[in-house]
Amino acid sequence: MKKSEKHKHAKLIYISKRANVSLSMQIITRVIALALALVVCGIITKVLSGENPFKALAIFFEGAFEGKRLLPTIHELAILLCVSIAVTPVFRMKFWNIGAEGQVLIGCLATAFCMLRLGGKVPEWALMIIMSAFAILAGMIWAAIPAIFKAQWKTNETLFTLMMNYVAIQLIEYFLKIADKSGSNTVGPELLNHGWFPKLFGVQYLFNIIVVAVITVLMYIYLNYSKHGYEISVVGESENTARYIGINVKKVIIRTALLSGAICGIAGLLLVGGYSYSIDSNLAGGRGFTAIMVSWLAKFNPITMVFTALLLVFIGRGADQFTQIPKYGLNGDFADIITGIVLFFIIGCEFFINYQIHFSHRSKEGKQ
Repeated sequence: MKKSEKHKHAKLIYISKRANVSLSMQIITRVIALALALVVCGIITKVLSGENPFKALAIFFEGAFEGKRLLPTIHELAILLCVSIAVTPVFRMKFWNIGAEGQVLIGCLATAFCMLRLGGKVPEWALMIIMSAFAILAGMIWAAIPAIFKAQWKTNETLFTLMMNYVAIQLIEYFLKIADKSGSNTVGPELLNHGWFPKLFGVQYLFNIIVVAVITVLMYIYLNYSKHGYEISVVGESENTARYIGINVKKVIIRTALLSGAICGIAGLLLVGGYSYSIDSNLAGGRGFTAIMVSWLAKFNPITMVFTALLLVFIGRGADQFTQIPKYGLNGDFADIITGIVLFFIIGCEFFINYQIHFSHRSKEGKQ
């Protein structure tokens, strides 16, 4: 082929992977992406509500952090963080667990069942222990089923765990029908009136927050400084390499899934026993799916997840506060729009961190 013909078929735009991206560049790129997201959110807010974007931002902060709203915001952060921590070890292993929502719900169901059947029949401290054990065990079982199939028969864990979510939802619906004959589709505090976790120092939700903080620190240590954490990383990089150096891949897959399910079970336990004192099929509130974004954006680092989870909680609660002001005429979809815009820019900036775009220009010889 002649040189002119080669040039004729040359790509004008091509993409290559960046090598050795500095930390400063990563930070600058993410800051720019967040700034652009805020600009777009401000424009959308102005168009939809007519409000000054800076005043809207002030309302967002008020809705998330002002006065009595601060503690519920921290608690919402804690629950989302707990679920995000749960999916992190399996994601590091490249076991794509989309079933955290169902694992949380099955933990809620186990907790509610214990509260309903054993409440008033055993001491409160004993009931709390039984609730905790059942919730953790239920979450582990729900995660172990797809993990065993994955380890033994190489099934698709994404579809398997996703389908398990719907099974958990239907089990809760069945529980609601047999536990409450009124047809309200919710079993509330009037029935689940035993086994409530205590208010530490008289502060509501403090028990939940402390539990999640401890889990976060322990998970960071586990993933970065333990033998099991090392094995998870190796299996995630290459199962063949893991087998070559003597790691039992099947054992690691099942063991890590059990850990993930156990923490999801704890999240369900905290939701019922330390927050709502009720159960319905929407109690997890989509946290199992939001947690996937939190974990991925934080690059599976439990400490960084605190900040990514806080960003999403801030947007959600701030937007909810904004929509509650009648004069703007907005509904709950506004929060989803703002969250989607921010996630679009944050996720999109990862492309520019990891890849670079090249533009090739035809030489004068090729143009002639």
